[in-house]
Amino acid sequence: MKKITKILVANRGEIALRIIRACRELDIKSVAIFSEVDVEGIWVKKADECYPIMGDVLQAYLNYDRIITLALKADCDAIHPGYGFLSENAEFAQACEDRGLIFIGPKPAHIALFGDKMASKVAMKAIGVPVLEGTDEPVTDKAEGAKVAAQIGFPVIIKAAFGGGGRGMRIVKSAKLFDEMFDSATNEAVKYFGKGEVFIEKYVENPRHIEIQIVADKYGNVVHLGERDCSIQRRHQKVIEIAPSPRLSPEARKELYRISTKAMLKLGYESVGTVEYLLDADDNIYFIEMNTRVQVEHPVTEIISGIDIIQRMIEIAEGDKLKFLQEEIVFRGYAIEFRINAENPQNNFMPSAGTITNYITPGGPGVRIDSSAYAGYTIPPNYDSMVGKLIVWALDWEGAVKKASRALDEFYVEGVITNIPLHREIVKDADFIAGKLDTSYLDKKMELFNLNATKSIAKEEEKTSFITNLINKIKEHKLITRQ
Repeated sequence: MKKITKILVANRGEIALRIIRACRELDIKSVAIFSEVDVEGIWVKKADECYPIMGDVLQAYLNYDRIITLALKADCDAIHPGYGFLSENAEFAQACEDRGLIFIGPKPAHIALFGDKMASKVAMKAIGVPVLEGTDEPVTDKAEGAKVAAQIGFPVIIKAAFGGGGRGMRIVKSAKLFDEMFDSATNEAVKYFGKGEVFIEKYVENPRHIEIQIVADKYGNVVHLGERDCSIQRRHQKVIEIAPSPRLSPEARKELYRISTKAMLKLGYESVGTVEYLLDADDNIYFIEMNTRVQVEHPVTEIISGIDIIQRMIEIAEGDKLKFLQEEIVFRGYAIEFRINAENPQNNFMPSAGTITNYITPGGPGVRIDSSAYAGYTIPPNYDSMVGKLIVWALDWEGAVKKASRALDEFYVEGVITNIPLHREIVKDADFIAGKLDTSYLDKKMELFNLNATKSIAKEEEKTSFITNLINKIKEHKLITRQ
């Protein structure tokens, strides 16, 4: 077992800061990298060491040969990829190993397996995990795809075989729409993943999207940290995540835990990972994919379980055994995560890059902020538009919703448009309060929320303008009465 003393964080933004904080608590030195537009990133300032990567601002976080070379020059033992960028790149993980660095994540073989949606589906089906009816081999021919879709029966969904995050994914509700949707999906797959192969499977109408957090060591110990409900999505991109699911039956929950831990044990999986499923109205379970990295929504699981997922990930990479048994993990309360993005819900969620002029975050019991934003920080247009994550916790669902409403009302961001007004409307919605959620939630509600969001944005601008004026007056001592 090799003790890790220094980690290069091959990422940016809030997840880079999250990893740096975990390193600090483990007495491990951290190394940050940054592109030309990330010079003022707070994670750069918080790391023990930092190094610029000049040139193309995307390749700064994608050129793994350059990143590995830098890690070796900085005398790092390991690299943590975070999420996105290189986090699920099997070639990167293998290159780390080949050059004597610990890749903080699963084995390259497991990353490759689950990065191939069809291969992972076949592998999971072979060990008894229920999957959706569909193709087991890549489909590149449109006519062949149309024939397969007709055999399965509409609606079907076309998915990029080597993709994720909702890219290269199209729902086809009738045969006459198939050709158009096939071209759209394959073109997007080529654009984002470099490969146009897709697979076709039965589409489940209005399912719930439930995922199971897995933690496994190299000694065959596998535990779950409960489930997360990620049903509130926009174009297959998660917007709000909840742990545990507010309306999941005990029987379905138990079965999801059983099949997930059993599958990872059989496959010899190591590190943290998330097994994702769709559940229909009758609680039928269908595996959809496995994410071999830390998830954006990992904080809600940390809060209800009391387990630091990033730290466990690092310790497993060092070769440590799990420090707890399944029966020792106790889940308490409900946690909700809101992704705060710099985007305009009124204008098709158009990204809103720019400089944050005022940044006031909520606090108090049961409120956590994971963010690298601050007043004066410029959100670049080159990356994801996430400003940060608001996570709230309470002992019961009703309390969590009320705390969320209070915290969102305290959250002010000036200088860029955000989706905070949309979140404020969601937490006031009767279906959300009742926990009645499925993947069609936003599609059904968005028109209403857009109308209300106009008022909310105006109200927010009025409030934030007042706060700004108040701060300025205080600075100018206009409100101070001298005796």
